[in-house]
Amino acid sequence: MYTCIRASRSELVSIRNLRYHVLVWDETARPQAATPPLVLLHGWMDVAASYQFMVDAFTPAFLQGRTVIAPDWRGFGRTGSAGADHYGFPDYLADLDFLLDHFAGEQAVDLLGHSMGGNIAMLYAGVRPQRIRRLVNLEGFGMPPTESRQSPKRYAKWMDELKALHRGELALKSYDSPEGVARRLMKTNPRLSPDKAAWLAQHWAAAVTQADGSTRWQILGDAAHKIVNAQLYRVEEVQAAWQCISAPLLAVQADSAEQSIKQWYQERYTLAQYHERLKVVPQYDVSVIEDSGHMLQHDQPQVLAALLERFLAP
Repeated sequence: MYTCIRASRSELVSIRNLRYHVLVWDETARPQAATPPLVLLHGWMDVAASYQFMVDAFTPAFLQGRTVIAPDWRGFGRTGSAGADHYGFPDYLADLDFLLDHFAGEQAVDLLGHSMGGNIAMLYAGVRPQRIRRLVNLEGFGMPPTESRQSPKRYAKWMDELKALHRGELALKSYDSPEGVARRLMKTNPRLSPDKAAWLAQHWAAAVTQADGSTRWQILGDAAHKIVNAQLYRVEEVQAAWQCISAPLLAVQADSAEQSIKQWYQERYTLAQYHERLKVVPQYDVSVIEDSGHMLQHDQPQVLAALLERFLAP
């Protein structure tokens, strides 16, 4: 199994009637350090621990005086859900705002998000531009454009899926062992090595005793996350937020990004459209990481860490 180089500690923070679980790496940080905190936002059906390999790849000089913070989003990992039966983007933005109040106060932070976390980071950086010093988006491509005429069917689908959830039809799959979870992770990402998969499995799932006394390993994600968002993805609203970003942006993608987007969205959205949308951001660069899939922080943590160290240098 993978052996961590840098140990994290867990904090439970009271945020908006939730107990938010946050991983913190701060072995070399000084009290009230001048170096901005680095905040890491994970993606859909992922957890904060997903960044361990990347954090391990940072040099001691980069981490000197720096605190690294990674929350489990609401309904993921060890953060609660407060009984929610659906989730929306505004809540992620507000949760992040409260978390930055707690961990950074008035200090601007370096903000990095992956996939769903990248989309949240981009929106937040436009809504609260003064709170972000540097911004990194790891394959947070956004969504296909929508039209108002889709709204009635979207609301109907949302209500139908809510009912399915309450009938127990949207439960997440469980596994017979941590090894089963690891195999699932490697099936999703063939580039993931067995030692990393075994380590991630212990953070991505937890043992749950069944009614018959047996044990199953359950994914640490709320099934309600599978429900479609009731509201449409409004590209013009997203663009309005991106235009307000004042921090320099580093948009990072894998060399397989075009294939990934095509797999997810077929012909409804393309990598070229994402690059076109990026043009509204006042200051940005695009970097491509070779021999990587969507999980850049798993596939090429050393390459990614080196790229970040150059971009986030004081």
